[in-house]
Amino acid sequence: MRKRFLILLLAIGMSGAVARSQSSTSQLPDAPAPAPAPTLRNLPSNLLHEQAEIWTFPFHVNERQGLEGVLFAVAAAGIGAEDRHIMQSHFHDQSTIDHANTASDGLAGLFGAAPVVFYGIGDIKHDEEAKQTGVMGGEAILDALAVNEVIKICSRRERPTQDDAKGKFFQPGVGFDSSFASNHSVVAWASAAVIASEYNGIATKIVAYGLASGVSLTRVVSRNHFPSDVVVGSGVGWMIGRYVHHRHRRHQA
Repeated sequence: MRKRFLILLLAIGMSGAVARSQSSTSQLPDAPAPAPAPTLRNLPSNLLHEQAEIWTFPFHVNERQGLEGVLFAVAAAGIGAEDRHIMQSHFHDQSTIDHANTASDGLAGLFGAAPVVFYGIGDIKHDEEAKQTGVMGGEAILDALAVNEVIKICSRRERPTQDDAKGKFFQPGVGFDSSFASNHSVVAWASAAVIASEYNGIATKIVAYGLASGVSLTRVVSRNHFPSDVVVGSGVGWMIGRYVHHRHRRHQA
């Protein structure tokens, strides 16, 4: 049991390990032309452009990106192999489940509100960087959720509370409530990636990615998701958050 619990912690920790590699710009394609400064007015056109690039990314992947993708898929599959054992062996105390569920909703809500807060503060203080951080954060969250909803619809995975936590995929009765991957993790890591990339201090990174890891961990402890659900959700959110920030900032140095 201890070994399986350690595997769970490793699964959540992988998200932080990914974040430490932020100097790499290989996670998603670069914008082919200078992207406009992020504003509310051009948000819809930016979303359309980014979705096109994200979904066509496999056709433009280079050797390094392909290798990184394969390694991440292998790691996620390895963690997924322990999903059932972890959820069957741990996290059965109802009080702990309730507290974790409250914490995950609260933290995810904090990340979801962060773009509005940044934009509002920037507008009041005439701080253009804060306003653009808010727009980029909202843009990243919407991009990441759009991608993850497609993943959820295709995967149709049962929740850990169903069928003795077997976590079966492609179940017709699941509908839009698929466990794979975690929307809470997607929102948290997309928002955190933009904030930590724009305000590039070590303290900001620790707080942003630490809280995002808290979202991922509590989604498992609350039995809303399997470990592999939150690892994939965290990875999707982080990569898209980094991509959106890089797209807007790479031509503004």
